[in-house]
Amino acid sequence: MSAPMIEVRGLSVGFTGRSGATLPVLRDIDLTVAPGESLGLVGESGSGKSTLALAAMGYLKRGLRRLEGSALYRGEDMFAKSRSELEAVRGGKLALIPQNSGQSLTPTLRIGAQLGEALRLHAGLPADRHRARVLELLGQVRLPDPEAIFDRFPHELSGGQQQRAAIAMALAGTPDALLLDEPTTGLDVTTQAHILELLREIAAERGMAMVYVSHDLGAIVRVCDRVAVMYAGEIVLQGSVRQVLKAPAHPYARGLLASIPRLSDPALPVALGGRPPAPGQAGAGCAFVDRCAIAQPRCRTEHPALTPLASGDAVRCHFPAEAQTLPIAGQGTASDDARGEAPVLTLDDLSISYSRPGLLDRLMGRAAAVPTVDDVALTVRRGETLGLVGESGSGKSTILKTVAGLLGAAGGEIRFEDTPLPGVVEQRRPDQLRRIQLVFQNPDDSLNPRQTVAEILEQPLKLYFGLSGQALLDRSTEILERVRLGAHYLDRLPGQLSGGEKQRVAIARAFAAQPDLVLCDEVTSALDVSVQAAVLDLLDELQRTQGTTYVFVSHDLAVVRALSDRVAVLYQGRLCEVGPSDKVYGLPSHPYTEVLLGAVLEPDPDVAPRLTADDVVELSPPARGCAFQRRCPRKLGAVCETDTPPWHMGAGGHAVRCHIDLADLAAAQAPAQDAVKKA
Repeated sequence: MSAPMIEVRGLSVGFTGRSGATLPVLRDIDLTVAPGESLGLVGESGSGKSTLALAAMGYLKRGLRRLEGSALYRGEDMFAKSRSELEAVRGGKLALIPQNSGQSLTPTLRIGAQLGEALRLHAGLPADRHRARVLELLGQVRLPDPEAIFDRFPHELSGGQQQRAAIAMALAGTPDALLLDEPTTGLDVTTQAHILELLREIAAERGMAMVYVSHDLGAIVRVCDRVAVMYAGEIVLQGSVRQVLKAPAHPYARGLLASIPRLSDPALPVALGGRPPAPGQAGAGCAFVDRCAIAQPRCRTEHPALTPLASGDAVRCHFPAEAQTLPIAGQGTASDDARGEAPVLTLDDLSISYSRPGLLDRLMGRAAAVPTVDDVALTVRRGETLGLVGESGSGKSTILKTVAGLLGAAGGEIRFEDTPLPGVVEQRRPDQLRRIQLVFQNPDDSLNPRQTVAEILEQPLKLYFGLSGQALLDRSTEILERVRLGAHYLDRLPGQLSGGEKQRVAIARAFAAQPDLVLCDEVTSALDVSVQAAVLDLLDELQRTQGTTYVFVSHDLAVVRALSDRVAVLYQGRLCEVGPSDKVYGLPSHPYTEVLLGAVLEPDPDVAPRLTADDVVELSPPARGCAFQRRCPRKLGAVCETDTPPWHMGAGGHAVRCHIDLADLAAAQAPAQDAVKKA
């Protein structure tokens, strides 16, 4: 057996609290990753996953320190290396793909220049070969039109495109060990599935070891050989992916699985009750005892050891046999229908373009660029949730920003209730600003790093409701509790929070304004599955009790099905299907919807995605005809290239925009949809 590529021995990491006590973040971690092997790290936000992955390359965030143990790469302790020795290893043979791609890309450098710098530092390629290799890397991660992406700045890419650029940068140095911290969080389902297949192929070809941190158990299934479940800084379950996900022997792992929305189930998932203990508050017994359904008195006084089982797993639980009687599938109920008839938001022939032709363009008679979003007509009723789905670059976030007044429309009209909305936020009334709130995909883009959580929440409470003193503090605490954060978070800065915790603060700030319409842009993408389930339940509760209306953008089609009343499918800024969730996820469906559904990653080793090998995302739609014509598996011929497809209206307000008749679509896609239902 070959020596481990990555090995962690008895590693404990902590920080000094305000009282002067040492508070542990990681506790006595042991793990190994062999060449060519992939280990998944899963668990809730704050469980220590990212800290462990970073510690494996000898890096700790400010304020943390190693208490004991070692982190070995090829047998050498990374904590014993000098700064220059670490620089020789990191980014090249030991590479990291961070969770937030925006933090790894330099905003003032073009994408081609940034990848070229990575090649210069870590690949040893001659300068005259850099461009060709960069274009090859951009193509590998399925970025559309690599030549165009090469010359773009990061802000000119969508969040998913930025993440793919970060993945390409990590692969530039041909690493033999790769640490991935939520690398596919911002990716759409088709790109995520293809990227994971790429990583598996590269790992097999190069014998590359991978440590894969993720909340997405579907992604873990596709790319990992083994998985370690973390809770309160400890590994509580470790074993093969199949064994851990099919028959987990720890109550916590079973609770995580029950928190996952399923594509085949329209019900809301069941949130795992309670919260993990704060650092230093785990107690003498099992850290999970306060949330465990099978806890016994022994669990409060005796700390369980990580014990091998006959199955080959290792579990940190006194009662693993009893744990396996707990359910692993959610038993939630479908959301109540709280919709009214009055429209809250109406989009009428909305067009949006990032290209603004100048005077010279108009004088020269140059044709205007194809709009980013074109001819979008939607109505959202009071108390309804409309899901917007589609791949990165399909215009979902662009539509939300335009509704929020952050981008101007090129054409069409936006109405809030019966009143046309001014195109930009500066022209809107204070009551319109309060009643329409936007939660961004990346909380780092919306949270002031120099303000505490208390100061962030105080802004809308002071501005819109005039709260002060104890009333302000009480309301801030109440809002934090609603998103499963406590009052002890009020004094923290965003930099002291995990990615999931920052997203919950961003959600809390939006709801502090008591809005009527909330525009949710991938609000659960950075959340672990248990918190995601709690947030979905919170959104549903607010909708039922306050009549809140949502436009919900997500790449996670299972989440959209669980929360949304209706779904609109976008491709390259063009609507191709709109209708009730049960209709869109059933029969008939647009060929593009079929592609999206086929790429969904289920947390089940026996359910594989259905991918098309040559399916490549485009940078922009064709000038005429069907927007999906170049990728359509059911293309009819020239009519798809020349004529705009008509809308076909089905039962229950289900509309499909395609040259193929609804009955023909249903007949063609029935076998694939039956397979989804059976899965």
